[in-house]
Amino acid sequence: MGGLVGGGKPDTSAAEESLRLQRQETERARKAAEEEKRDLAEQMSAKQAARRRGGKRMLLSESRLNPEMGLEDEEKTTLG
Repeated sequence: MGGLVGGGKPDTSAAEESLRLQRQETERARKAAEEEKRDLAEQMSAKQAARRRGGKRMLLSESRLNPEMGLEDEEKTTLG
C-alpha cells in the first residue's frame, strides 16, 4: 500500500532518455560547428599564404574554370 500513499518514486525514464538524446544532439552540433570553423580557418590561412607567396596566379586560379584562358583583362592594360 505504500505506492498508493505516495511512497514510490515517479517514473522519469522518458525524461532521462529525452535529456540524453538532447545532449547527444548538442554534442553533434558542437562538433560540426568546430569542424566547419576549422575548415574555414584553414581556407583563410591558405588564401593568405597564397597571397603572400604566389601573387595573382594563385589567387586567380580559383576563379577561372579553364586555365588555358589566361588573364584576359589584366594583360591588356599597360602603363604609359
